[in-house]
Amino acid sequence: MEVLSALEPIVREVIEPAAAQTDSEAVYPRRSLNALADAGLLGLISAKEVGGMGCGLREAVQVVERIAQDCPCTAMVLTMHYCGVALIEPFAADDVRRAIAEGRHVTTLAVSESGSRSHIWAPTGTADAQGEVGADAVLLNAHKSMITSAGEADSYVWISRASQGEGNMLWLVDSRLPGLTVPSAFDGMGLRGNASSPIAAKDVKVFRRDMLGADGQGEAVKGHYLMPYFPTLIATTSVGLMKGVLRRAVQHVAATRFAESGSSLADLPTIRAYLAKAQLQADQAQLLRDDAVNAVLAQRGDVRTRLLQCKAAAAEAALGVTDTAMRVCGGAAFRKVLGIERLFRDARAASVMAPTTDVIYDMLGKSMCEAAV
Repeated sequence: MEVLSALEPIVREVIEPAAAQTDSEAVYPRRSLNALADAGLLGLISAKEVGGMGCGLREAVQVVERIAQDCPCTAMVLTMHYCGVALIEPFAADDVRRAIAEGRHVTTLAVSESGSRSHIWAPTGTADAQGEVGADAVLLNAHKSMITSAGEADSYVWISRASQGEGNMLWLVDSRLPGLTVPSAFDGMGLRGNASSPIAAKDVKVFRRDMLGADGQGEAVKGHYLMPYFPTLIATTSVGLMKGVLRRAVQHVAATRFAESGSSLADLPTIRAYLAKAQLQADQAQLLRDDAVNAVLAQRGDVRTRLLQCKAAAAEAALGVTDTAMRVCGGAAFRKVLGIERLFRDARAASVMAPTTDVIYDMLGKSMCEAAV
């Protein structure tokens, strides 16, 4: 594929060499993003009419998966960028769309909040239309939590309660607006360079022309435009991560030999069995992810179920696969030089990213029970 051909040298020459430093120093992968921008890949799903590549979900999956094999952190930053673009493209002004297509603008989602936790459909942040802001503006107030690219992105796709009536709404918010602050820097266990930090909004003035969809219709807009990308690309980061950790584990056990016999770790049946089981877990998650993509493109009736399933399955599989990689590589896996412990830590994020695996299980179980009534 032409897109992957353009991506491969960027991964080998820029993203992979920087991955360890991105992790150890919690450095935002700006150089990697710049390289992706230069190749047009920040505009992968932007329309051709504004200078983008005009691609869709299938190509975004391929790009994120390849990057995640070597740097899940960069893959997650790109995932949230593509998710933001999916909401910006149908509604935003052409100048913003063109800036994204040309690689001059990075966006991200700002949906999770301290008050709503993993229930991202129920924001507590407000869009106040009262006071002296005028009929064409509102004031945003919220405390967002764990926002990828906080303080680094050029814009946030922001969710708030509706300014009038019930429901919620989406906004395109310039990250440089007065009243926006990042109270604390991210210092976490995994995905350490993705600047996943809180964002506080205090009377941030935005205009109704910056709405992404109608007032009160945020969930419908998300369901139509965001839902195909969000769970699928998070699942894809897990799928790519599993491919990366298994590649490293297999290389290590094949090359590591016992001095007294000359045999390798790969000659041990137990090691091979562990690897085979891990590969099966990874393949099952990938097949479910691929079927979710097919369900989206074919507009199948089971698309919601498949999208939720693929995120949960890939997140949980990544926990098991990376645990196996640590086990079969033994003490060597604890050393940073193999890169396995980094991927082990990065794999922990997807299962607790909203909606968490447990929330998804509940949603899917509820659907099953309602269908039986």
